[in-house]
Amino acid sequence: MAAKLIHAVQYDGYGGGAAALKHVEVPVPTPKKNEVLLKVEAVSLNPVDWKIQKGIMRPILPRKFPYIPGTDLAGEVVAVGAEVKNFKAGDKVVTKLSFEYGGGLAEFAVASESLTVARPTEVSAAEGSGLPVAGLTALEALTGPAGVNLDGSGELKNILITAASGGVGHYAVQLAKLGNTHVTATSGARNIDFVKSLGADEVLDYKTPDGAALKSPSGKKYDAVIHGATGIPWSTFEPNLAANGKVIDLTPGPGAFLTYAVKKLTFSKKQLVPFFSPIKREKLEVLVKLVKDGKLKTHIDSKHPLSKAEDAWAKSIDGHATGKIIVEP
Repeated sequence: MAAKLIHAVQYDGYGGGAAALKHVEVPVPTPKKNEVLLKVEAVSLNPVDWKIQKGIMRPILPRKFPYIPGTDLAGEVVAVGAEVKNFKAGDKVVTKLSFEYGGGLAEFAVASESLTVARPTEVSAAEGSGLPVAGLTALEALTGPAGVNLDGSGELKNILITAASGGVGHYAVQLAKLGNTHVTATSGARNIDFVKSLGADEVLDYKTPDGAALKSPSGKKYDAVIHGATGIPWSTFEPNLAANGKVIDLTPGPGAFLTYAVKKLTFSKKQLVPFFSPIKREKLEVLVKLVKDGKLKTHIDSKHPLSKAEDAWAKSIDGHATGKIIVEP
């Protein structure tokens, strides 16, 4: 197979946005002993993909150029490394590739067995590909620092979810409502009905005065905020938090770490928690099962062929996607 060339999309350096993506032919990658080779069926984009291109993690990510972006994908196993135990050719899977080496925007990709899970027939490739980064971020933030139990047990928690119609946000609303929660959510005016359809108890238009102030229409004080938007200062959150309320910041910048430190040093009961989700196979299995059982849905904003991957990239940079943007080789 090594001689065969496949279509891939890559960039050669930092910056340039969608215009810097190049369509190239590359050899089919060879799986290492603990890897599987996949025929890619669907890739979902995440904002972190174009942020890495922009240089937000420079010089750590990517590990080298040229770089094929895309980490969240679904596909079919076509070959396995010598030490792979759980998969064989023909298996349908969902996987998370590393940000260091990427590889998703291509017809074939290699994935570590340790971050690959089986995809049942009830879960489409596009639905499955949406889950790794966005779904796991929502799941880990809710069940970790926010303290929500997905089985509905425990005391009622008032949760605020910002940017609730986006990739992480739309999963967070659905997952939060599996727990014992009252969910307030923010979105743009055009997505209010969509966010309500996900199960949110009340939805704020972030452009209205009450929405900008994050005030719950029913007067709730938030036990936890799943914060996926940007540009909201601590001073806006603080008066809306319960006595021990936490803001779990999913896109923390330097200001978030400063606020975190100050709150810790002053022993404040209200906390800001900079959050980076760990990627764990067993948690990805939880999400796939929830989709299979009809308890969680991946809302697909748009689908794009690999030949038009730059359109998907530009849409992600634009920042107004509802749910997940999918590329299909």
